[in-house]
Amino acid sequence: MELPDLGRHCAELACRRLDFLPLKCDACGEVFCKDHIRYDDHKCNSAYKKNVQVPVCPLCNTPIPVQKGEIPDAVVGAHMDKNCKYNPAQKQKIFTNRCLKPGCKRKELMKVVCEQCSGNFCIKHRHPLDHDCKGSGHPLSKA
Repeated sequence: MELPDLGRHCAELACRRLDFLPLKCDACGEVFCKDHIRYDDHKCNSAYKKNVQVPVCPLCNTPIPVQKGEIPDAVVGAHMDKNCKYNPAQKQKIFTNRCLKPGCKRKELMKVVCEQCSGNFCIKHRHPLDHDCKGSGHPLSKA
Protein backbone atom coordinates (compact mmCIF):
# COMPACT_ATOMS: atom_id res chain seq x y z
CA MET A 1 0.00 0.00 0.00
CA GLU A 2 1.43 3.34 -1.02
CA LEU A 3 1.11 6.60 0.91
CA PRO A 4 0.51 9.19 -1.85
CA ASP A 5 0.09 12.13 0.53
CA LEU A 6 3.39 11.55 2.31
CA GLY A 7 6.34 13.69 1.17
CA ARG A 8 6.73 16.20 -1.66
CA HIS A 9 8.53 16.23 -5.00
CA CYS A 10 11.64 18.38 -5.45
CA ALA A 11 10.87 21.55 -7.42
CA GLU A 12 14.10 21.22 -9.43
CA LEU A 13 12.94 20.11 -12.87
CA ALA A 14 15.93 17.87 -13.49
CA CYS A 15 15.41 16.07 -10.14
CA ARG A 16 11.70 15.80 -9.15
CA ARG A 17 12.69 13.28 -6.43
CA LEU A 18 10.00 12.31 -3.92
CA ASP A 19 11.39 13.44 -0.58
CA PHE A 20 9.78 12.48 2.71
CA LEU A 21 11.59 15.30 4.52
CA PRO A 22 11.37 18.15 2.00
CA LEU A 23 13.00 21.52 2.69
CA LYS A 24 11.45 24.87 1.82
CA CYS A 25 13.71 27.59 0.40
CA ASP A 26 13.45 30.71 2.57
CA ALA A 27 14.00 32.98 -0.45
CA CYS A 28 11.71 31.68 -3.18
CA GLY A 29 9.37 29.44 -1.13
CA GLU A 30 9.75 26.35 -3.36
CA VAL A 31 10.24 22.86 -1.89
CA PHE A 32 13.48 21.00 -2.60
CA CYS A 33 15.30 17.83 -1.65
CA LYS A 34 18.50 17.92 0.39
CA ASP A 35 20.63 18.02 -2.76
CA HIS A 36 19.01 21.17 -4.17
CA ILE A 37 18.18 23.31 -1.12
CA ARG A 38 21.17 25.67 -1.45
CA TYR A 39 20.56 28.83 -3.49
CA ASP A 40 23.22 27.92 -6.06
CA ASP A 41 21.97 24.34 -6.45
CA HIS A 42 18.50 25.36 -7.63
CA LYS A 43 19.56 28.65 -9.25
CA CYS A 44 17.29 30.66 -6.95
CA ASN A 45 16.09 33.94 -8.52
CA SER A 46 15.32 35.39 -5.08
CA ALA A 47 18.66 34.57 -3.46
CA TYR A 48 19.71 38.24 -3.48
CA LYS A 49 17.06 38.88 -0.79
CA LYS A 50 18.63 36.49 1.71
CA ASN A 51 22.20 35.85 0.61
CA VAL A 52 23.60 39.26 1.56
CA GLN A 53 27.29 39.64 2.36
CA VAL A 54 29.01 42.88 3.28
CA PRO A 55 32.70 43.01 2.33
CA VAL A 56 35.17 44.45 4.82
CA CYS A 57 38.20 46.53 3.89
CA PRO A 58 41.33 44.47 4.70
CA LEU A 59 43.30 47.59 5.64
CA CYS A 60 40.99 49.65 7.87
CA ASN A 61 38.48 46.91 8.86
CA THR A 62 35.40 48.97 7.96
CA PRO A 63 32.40 47.41 6.18
CA ILE A 64 31.94 48.64 2.61
CA PRO A 65 28.34 48.95 1.33
CA VAL A 66 27.77 47.29 -2.04
CA GLN A 67 24.74 48.10 -4.19
CA LYS A 68 22.83 45.40 -6.06
CA GLY A 69 24.63 44.44 -9.25
CA GLU A 70 28.03 45.81 -8.21
CA ILE A 71 31.07 43.59 -7.95
CA PRO A 72 32.28 43.56 -4.30
CA ASP A 73 35.97 43.35 -5.27
CA ALA A 74 35.70 46.46 -7.44
CA VAL A 75 33.89 48.42 -4.71
CA VAL A 76 36.48 47.47 -2.06
CA GLY A 77 39.30 48.34 -4.48
CA ALA A 78 37.78 51.77 -5.12
CA HIS A 79 37.45 52.32 -1.36
CA MET A 80 41.12 51.42 -0.84
CA ASP A 81 42.15 53.86 -3.56
CA LYS A 82 40.05 56.83 -2.43
CA ASN A 83 38.36 56.65 0.99
CA CYS A 84 40.47 54.26 3.07
CA LYS A 85 41.61 55.77 6.36
CA TYR A 86 44.44 53.25 6.88
CA ASN A 87 47.78 54.88 7.66
CA PRO A 88 50.76 52.49 7.83
CA ALA A 89 52.82 55.09 9.71
CA GLN A 90 50.22 55.15 12.49
CA LYS A 91 50.64 51.46 13.31
CA GLN A 92 49.85 50.74 16.94
CA LYS A 93 52.84 49.56 18.95
CA ILE A 94 52.37 46.38 20.95
CA PHE A 95 55.41 46.37 23.21
CA THR A 96 55.14 49.69 25.05
CA ASN A 97 56.14 48.86 28.63
CA ARG A 98 59.84 49.76 28.88
CA CYS A 99 62.06 48.37 31.63
CA LEU A 100 63.21 50.98 34.20
CA LYS A 101 66.49 49.19 34.99
CA PRO A 102 69.34 51.47 33.88
CA GLY A 103 70.95 50.15 30.70
CA CYS A 104 68.10 47.76 29.85
CA LYS A 105 66.19 48.57 26.66
CA ARG A 106 63.74 45.66 26.72
CA LYS A 107 60.01 46.28 26.33
CA GLU A 108 57.22 43.97 27.42
CA LEU A 109 53.68 43.43 26.21
CA MET A 110 52.25 43.67 29.73
CA LYS A 111 53.30 45.71 32.74
CA VAL A 112 55.46 43.83 35.25
CA VAL A 113 55.26 46.00 38.37
CA CYS A 114 57.55 45.56 41.37
CA GLU A 115 55.56 45.21 44.60
CA GLN A 116 58.12 47.22 46.61
CA CYS A 117 59.05 50.19 44.43
CA SER A 118 56.08 50.07 41.99
CA GLY A 119 58.46 50.33 39.03
CA ASN A 120 57.82 48.70 35.67
CA PHE A 121 60.46 46.14 34.63
CA CYS A 122 61.07 43.45 32.04
CA ILE A 123 60.80 39.75 32.86
CA LYS A 124 64.55 39.50 33.44
CA HIS A 125 64.59 42.35 36.02
CA ARG A 126 61.19 41.77 37.67
CA HIS A 127 62.54 40.57 41.04
CA PRO A 128 63.68 43.24 43.58
CA LEU A 129 67.24 41.84 43.73
CA ASP A 130 67.57 41.94 39.92
CA HIS A 131 66.88 45.68 39.58
CA ASP A 132 68.55 46.96 42.79
CA CYS A 133 65.20 47.85 44.35
CA LYS A 134 65.14 50.97 46.52
CA GLY A 135 61.59 50.27 47.76
CA SER A 136 60.61 49.34 51.33
CA GLY A 137 64.14 48.29 52.32
CA HIS A 138 63.98 44.53 52.75
CA PRO A 139 63.37 42.25 49.79
CA LEU A 140 60.47 39.84 50.15
CA SER A 141 62.55 36.84 49.08
CA LYS A 142 66.04 35.90 47.96
CA ALA A 143 64.77 34.56 44.60
